[in-house]
Amino acid sequence: MTQEIDRSPSERADVCVVGAGPAGALVAHRLANAGRDVVVLEAGKRFDFGDRERRMERAIRPAHDHLSVWDMGGERDEYTSAGERFYPLNSARVKGVGGTTLHWQGMVMRFHESDFEEWPIEYGDLQPYYAEAEEELGVAGADDNPYAPPREEPFPMPAFKSSYSDSLFAEACERLGVTMHSVPNARNSEGYDDRSACVGYGTCKPVCPSGAKYSADHHIEKAEDEGARVIDRAPVQRLEHDDAGERVTAAVYATPDGETHRQEAREFVLAAGGVEIPRLLLLSESEEYPDGLANSSGAVGRYFMDHLFGGAGGTIDRETRQNHVGFITSECHQFYDDPTRAAEGTAGEIPEWSGDGPEPGPLKLEFLNYAGPSPVEMALSGEEFGDDLLDDLREGYGNSIAMGGLVGQRPRKENRITLDPSTTDDHGNPVPEIHWRVDDRTAASLRRANEIQHAVLDELGVDISWTVGPEDTGPAFHHMGTTRMGDDPESSVVNSRLRAHDLRNLAVASSSVFVTSGALNPTLTIAALALKAADHVEERL
Repeated sequence: MTQEIDRSPSERADVCVVGAGPAGALVAHRLANAGRDVVVLEAGKRFDFGDRERRMERAIRPAHDHLSVWDMGGERDEYTSAGERFYPLNSARVKGVGGTTLHWQGMVMRFHESDFEEWPIEYGDLQPYYAEAEEELGVAGADDNPYAPPREEPFPMPAFKSSYSDSLFAEACERLGVTMHSVPNARNSEGYDDRSACVGYGTCKPVCPSGAKYSADHHIEKAEDEGARVIDRAPVQRLEHDDAGERVTAAVYATPDGETHRQEAREFVLAAGGVEIPRLLLLSESEEYPDGLANSSGAVGRYFMDHLFGGAGGTIDRETRQNHVGFITSECHQFYDDPTRAAEGTAGEIPEWSGDGPEPGPLKLEFLNYAGPSPVEMALSGEEFGDDLLDDLREGYGNSIAMGGLVGQRPRKENRITLDPSTTDDHGNPVPEIHWRVDDRTAASLRRANEIQHAVLDELGVDISWTVGPEDTGPAFHHMGTTRMGDDPESSVVNSRLRAHDLRNLAVASSSVFVTSGALNPTLTIAALALKAADHVEERL
């Protein structure tokens, strides 16, 4: 007999956290560990760890839609895209305990000092939180990146060894004066935090069956061990505030039985990501906040940013061991702070940027270990069988190679999340509508990334067969900037302590508070900010 889950509100709560992804999980654990009564409301369900191998099979078998891997899609997850470019929101998000860390790549680098130039905080303010975040997530890395910001402590685990294809790139990069270095990864290179070392399934994105790659459900379990209460399948419909409009009083949430409940608390923390947080605030409009809760500045939903992918690849006349490693082990930050710079080696060079129009912004280069199809993909999608299939695999597999990279967008008011009342979710609420375009500066950054990538691949002797640049780029699904941080309440949503300017007991722990995007994967910075937000909530309590 299945035990019925109690999803009624707690009678007493110091803190109500909305969202059980990495930010919400870390906030809940930190505050529960401090002895606070914590309730976490999560829109999605709790996934059974034992199902991960089955979910991996969904990911690699062509009969399954990729959204089915983590049960996304349908009326619950409806959205619309009204911008210059279509934004495929559902392609890379997960609603459930663990959030998008259930299917993420697992790369966790610290933002550069230059990334904070427009923020109300500096790198030094986050440096101790970065160190804590690396300990909490479990990061394998090496201090071999000459362009990285300063650090005072070693990584919790040693870095993964460079892949075989990295060694091929190293030859060309040395000749061109391009510096390669390791990638910090939130996956275990050795046993850590009661989780095994990586065993090499190679399906890191969208699912790690072994649990060696960090996912936020680990901290949810830790929070529960400390006394926190986690209610899954409890999407928050709106936030209510007091008569003065100074404090949030309750989170109104729905449950699968069709009931609606009010969870009251002394403090509220929004940790549902850069799309659902502004959506919730806009849905929580009231007489005092006719344009949405915490939106006296008009900035809620605005300045939506993402990272864009640029890459190139092809084949080479030697073995590359493609898809033997499911994650990136080497990258290059040499052109991050100055993408226009030249590089010169013993046998070639990367010229200075000489393109027309705006100069490119920050970019990072990646050396891909999973370029080209895997033998499983080829076998499942091919039309041959038996010896003919084997011949196809021998001829068409094993010599693909590629580079990738990320570039960042500048914050632009017109890139934003709004509500679309013409389309509603399974509770009758307007869905998020995404207004998004790629501006000229971002396009220049992609062209510069392609320029460097082509130089390296040419030096390596690659027959380049594809390039992803400004015309056909796609997002990295890093949702940033929709409740931006700032000192001025007239132009930002939260202050440097991650508390909303308009409400004394509402905090936001998310990449939605990012002021600029940089070009580095955001999860470690999300984690650091979440720990910082938790400390400030504890101070108020």
